[in-house]
Amino acid sequence: MKIGIIGAGAIAQYVAQQLRLRGLGPHVILARSAPPPEAQEALDGVDYVQRAQSLPQDISVMVDCAGHGALVQHGVALLERGIALVTLSLGALADDALHADLERAALAGKTRLHLASGAIGALDCLRAAKVGGLADVVYIGRKPPQAWRGSAAEHVLKLDGLSSPATHFRGSAREAAIAYPKNANVAAAVALAGTGFDTTRVELIADPSARVNIHEIQAHGDFGSFHFRIEGNALPDNPRSSALAAMSAVAAIERSCAAIIT
Repeated sequence: MKIGIIGAGAIAQYVAQQLRLRGLGPHVILARSAPPPEAQEALDGVDYVQRAQSLPQDISVMVDCAGHGALVQHGVALLERGIALVTLSLGALADDALHADLERAALAGKTRLHLASGAIGALDCLRAAKVGGLADVVYIGRKPPQAWRGSAAEHVLKLDGLSSPATHFRGSAREAAIAYPKNANVAAAVALAGTGFDTTRVELIADPSARVNIHEIQAHGDFGSFHFRIEGNALPDNPRSSALAAMSAVAAIERSCAAIIT
């Protein structure tokens, strides 16, 4: 199996380092420009290309670490070519047309689009509960105010000087994915595993007492109920990138290589 990575940012660098430790590559980087100086150590010796059409013919899996735009730009072409794709950009699938195009491309290429779990767990439990029927699923995302900079939260709250937790979004997972494209991949993961984008309820909170990003899932149905909470650290090199999201991309690759899948 030959593996490539889309992107050269903090998550891509982490994934590259972990793949090397496991003897899995990476074999190529797909990025708009050459990796920046700070990425040289992690990506040293790895060939890079600027167009999906320039990828080597023997690449079997690409790992999307570059966000929604990269999935939109490259996803269909890679899948149609028969290259399996692992993505962390789950929020992009709130676009029904893109979802349909990716599914069609995967079927045409006889391959698969793997949705990495990102920064949240408990999705296996949620998928199992869906079989019996889910009555209600809620995702609550709580982050320090500075983690919401550059997002729609700035149009709702004055992030500087918050003295208590403040909710800046309530709505569906689809609305969250559209309004917060860089922050709603977790909400999208919950929606895709559970009741869907339109019936999964989302609440996003800026909390000055939070020191890390906190994700909670609440669900109940015929199975009973559960409440899951995770406090996730950021990658050391980028406080906006979830360490667990990067780890989930590596785990997805390991599962695709394993003879026994857990």
